[in-house]
Amino acid sequence: MKKYFMNNNFFSFSKTYDSLFRPILKNDNGIDAEALTNLSLSLLAFCSSRRDWSIISAVLDAIKNDLIICNKKLHQQICGINFTNPLGLAAGFDKNGVATNIWQDFGFGFSEIGTITKFPQPGNPKPRLFRLANEQAALNRMGFNNDGADALLRNFERQKKCKSQSRHNLCIGINFGKSKITPLEEAKEDYFYSMKLLIPHCQYAVINVSSPNTEGLRKLQNPDRLRELLREIKTINNCPPLFVKIAPDLSFKEIDDICQLIKDEKIDGIIATNTSLDRLGLGERVLAKSGLKLSEEKGGLSGQPLQTKANQILKYIHNQDKDIVLIGVGGIDSPKAAWQRICSGASLIQIYTGWIYQGPKLVPEILRGLLNQLNAHGISNINEAVGSGLDWRE
Repeated sequence: MKKYFMNNNFFSFSKTYDSLFRPILKNDNGIDAEALTNLSLSLLAFCSSRRDWSIISAVLDAIKNDLIICNKKLHQQICGINFTNPLGLAAGFDKNGVATNIWQDFGFGFSEIGTITKFPQPGNPKPRLFRLANEQAALNRMGFNNDGADALLRNFERQKKCKSQSRHNLCIGINFGKSKITPLEEAKEDYFYSMKLLIPHCQYAVINVSSPNTEGLRKLQNPDRLRELLREIKTINNCPPLFVKIAPDLSFKEIDDICQLIKDEKIDGIIATNTSLDRLGLGERVLAKSGLKLSEEKGGLSGQPLQTKANQILKYIHNQDKDIVLIGVGGIDSPKAAWQRICSGASLIQIYTGWIYQGPKLVPEILRGLLNQLNAHGISNINEAVGSGLDWRE
């Protein structure tokens, strides 16, 4: 069975995705964006928990053959963690870690689970995820919908029982947020509970204080509140490398304050950036699902329109303090965009919205593009390109 899938063109996950999903993603209307995401994730979760089945194993081997790019030039060690390549799946897709076993099969060098909260919560009322197909963008106000920290622990343990699963080459990060029902004054206890429970299952942890969809959450970006939160978290035994995920809507002064705090508290790095409340010139754009202008809708904007702003913020942080490890996310949808983010200072990059629109082939396309640029510039490893300011060579 495996040999048949591997040696025949009968199955190509990229082509299958293009045939089934790309026509849907060309329009704002049609199948609801959240329903389509949940359907895809359910199929992936089924494969992840049953990868020891011969048919599932054969399909996953075919996917790996289609999507994985292996090259030592892409290997890095960051914060003591080995990354086979710098490209990761951003938080928000696999909120409950139901497909943790298989993200390496899709070519990712790491994946970020969550956002997870202490208490299970349904999130904001539907509809809460909208496609902007022409702009290759999305608006979401999901509100940290997830099954809670205890459920994520059970999912991790369940998938570990899968006989043929192999996660040792993939770095797993967990993105932690505050439960909606938890008062802001008790946020540190909320984060502490989830992290103490789950950090044995991840190589790095992310403190999400920047989602625009949980009321009051962004107030935790205030240096005094953030310092108190980080100090509490760092008391956890065997605390992994910590990253703070920031909003793209901060002023440079606010970014300076956070960078100083990161340095003072010896936090490992920053993820820049989350979704934006800025409509980025699309305020008059009408959403087909609601009939309202984008300026009238709540939620964070992601995808291609965020690309320039997210890159500017990341570049600013790198120029302020080159010792801060940066993970770049926001609007990365091509090899050129990925290269630009790395040359602006990102040691690692993440994709989500672009991956949805472009499909699984985006992962190998980006990695091949990075390798081509390394060769064009005569660079032996991707870490030499980080913050280099090198241009894109055609």
